[in-house]
Amino acid sequence: MNVAQIFNLGLKMGISADPRGEKGVKKYLTQMGRDYEELSLKDREVYDTERLSNPYMDSAVLFDNGKKEVKRVMAGIDLTEPEILLANEMDRQGRGVDLMIAHHPIGKARARLPEVMTMGVDVFTSYGVPVHLAEKTMEERVTEIGRWVHSVNHYKAVDIARLLNINFAITHTITDNLVDKFMREYLAERKPETVKDILSALYDLPEYQHARSMGFGPKLFAGSPKHRVGKYVLEMTGGTNPSSRVYEEFSRSGISTLVSMHMPDDSFKTANQNMMNIVVAGHMPSDSLGMNLFLDELEKQGSDIVPAGGLIRVS
Repeated sequence: MNVAQIFNLGLKMGISADPRGEKGVKKYLTQMGRDYEELSLKDREVYDTERLSNPYMDSAVLFDNGKKEVKRVMAGIDLTEPEILLANEMDRQGRGVDLMIAHHPIGKARARLPEVMTMGVDVFTSYGVPVHLAEKTMEERVTEIGRWVHSVNHYKAVDIARLLNINFAITHTITDNLVDKFMREYLAERKPETVKDILSALYDLPEYQHARSMGFGPKLFAGSPKHRVGKYVLEMTGGTNPSSRVYEEFSRSGISTLVSMHMPDDSFKTANQNMMNIVVAGHMPSDSLGMNLFLDELEKQGSDIVPAGGLIRVS
């Protein structure tokens, strides 16, 4: 497989696992097409037409040198300047990689991160949050993240990869969707009755076992292991954490428990004030699980995987 084929495989898997469903993704892309048609000719000149086929603009091929076959992939949660230089050194030693795949976005993938976050509106409404509240809280958060990414030096690492002729791709929401789907199905099968049951289910997965042994595994941030789960929400995809204001609406909608990948302090405080159980699964093991589900498919296609950048690799 070449770089484009590998990315398209990931895109197909991400769409299949999208919490909005494939119809929801198609609806989103249709709207993007309508928005494009309404643009002036001048605005179309600077428009990234990848938006018309890729619903996850925080996932992208950042550099493709046109190499026909990818045999070895360096995969990691965070791959930046040091890992690119490492890949180059490995190439000098005859152990070169044909493609680097990072989870966390850099380059244009990070610049476009806010665009992905609108999927949260559909997710929130599916849990009972009124659409006007879901849209308003998400708009505020998208604007906040937009201000943050606007000042970042996005292409520093990408330029290094380009100058060293190293292929580079990002699979952020693509693989977040994979862990979200896996966890939804996994917990539905386990049927947790108490918060302790959720923690036990996480502990049984090898990525979380490893993280637990290293000190960054699943944690109960609020509530008691003996508390009943009730209705729960999974927060594993959608770009980044939503606005802290959404947790009050979750509580009003009958949500008792949150199972989050990670949670900033303001969100914790709001959820805790609304007396919700908060299980934080862990950032790195959750991202690793999503990446592993994708990398397993690459292994089946004959690619050799070189784990790096904090990836807990489990085949």
